[in-house]
Amino acid sequence: MIKLGYAETDITPETPLQLIGFNRTDNTSKGVLKPLLAQVSIWQTEDCCCLITIDNIGFKKELADRLRMEVGNILEVTCDKVMLCFSHCHSAPNVDDSEEYFEMVCGNILAAVHSAKIDMHPVFVGWDNVEVDIGVNRREDNINLDKRAGILKVCGLDKEETKFLLIRVTAHCNVLKRDNYLISPDYFGSIRELLQEKYGCPVMVIQGSAGNIAPKYFNSAETPIDARGEQYHRSSTALEDMATVIWEKLSQRIASMEVADTSVIDMYSREMSMYADVPSLTMAEKIAEEAKNDCGIDGRAWLGEIKRLRNAGVYRQEEKVEVQYFAIGKWCICGVPYELMVEFALESMEKLNNPFFYVNGYTNGCLSYFPTEEEYDKGGYEVYWSILLYYKYFNRVFPFERDSASKLIAFILANARMPK
Repeated sequence: MIKLGYAETDITPETPLQLIGFNRTDNTSKGVLKPLLAQVSIWQTEDCCCLITIDNIGFKKELADRLRMEVGNILEVTCDKVMLCFSHCHSAPNVDDSEEYFEMVCGNILAAVHSAKIDMHPVFVGWDNVEVDIGVNRREDNINLDKRAGILKVCGLDKEETKFLLIRVTAHCNVLKRDNYLISPDYFGSIRELLQEKYGCPVMVIQGSAGNIAPKYFNSAETPIDARGEQYHRSSTALEDMATVIWEKLSQRIASMEVADTSVIDMYSREMSMYADVPSLTMAEKIAEEAKNDCGIDGRAWLGEIKRLRNAGVYRQEEKVEVQYFAIGKWCICGVPYELMVEFALESMEKLNNPFFYVNGYTNGCLSYFPTEEEYDKGGYEVYWSILLYYKYFNRVFPFERDSASKLIAFILANARMPK
């Protein structure tokens, strides 16, 4: 029999803090639109594992692993039994800019872990998908989308009352654009509120491979680069619009979903190495010029780091990549700490012939965009320019080598322990 424990905690800062996710001179928050949450779910059969969702763009890997280790100590499990899923919200504080805020978030989450641990109950579980239209591929000439809204439904022993819902969607968590300075969980918060109102139970939302998927609805007085075109819808109620589209499809399926007892729960990690070049100064200067002209990005600090590395004789950087799996029967989420493009999820699903296998980014951290080979060749913000802003969080100054996408997908598939 599966047992589930759940707790949640408010992680909204009490004072203005630096936000992260938009390239602007002043990132100081100017109030709170809606509170931020961290949610803890502990799953147990013979072994115990823990899934935590956090309203944040994503921690550096070092900070994420520190939190996972502390959670593991409470539950007496190793780090590979603790999965952090970040919403990749662009309206939440930068934990690297405030150690006090990071400590508050961790302290609140650890308290929630204690609460969930002492409130475990037997449950029945079922899963399904519905198709939702909430995203637009923001890469030129790319129409790929992952429209699956994955549903994990949990009921009590009567199999009637819904006790818990976990929803997996794929669209950037930046319905609110760069002219918003209010702290907010973005549309993830709106989904939770609407579904909790409808079902009277906790709702967790996790992000898919959304590196090149913008939200279809947006709320901004500006028209940003990821909201140009007739496929996007500007709306003062864009947050609620995203949630409503999802709810209208979910409501047709959730009530009829069947649940059952299953003892097959598995959470584990595998590790591989990836490599990135340190570009020549000539190439770096060309990229920096393009980023300045097309996005207004100041790449001088990035250029300085490249010069430092090359002067030190560093021409290639290695990164250990953790791939983590959380499976219940045929349902499985597989996460890595990158902004994966949607093709990672689509190709993995197709090759495994399993619509309930979800490859997600923003898992246990957020360490840069990860493009496919085809998109790598096109360049642009997701491939090169964003790293000029955020390289200092990644310990790496350049995207992974071109064939890295195929290598990662092959690794994901080779290590997926799915029932036949």
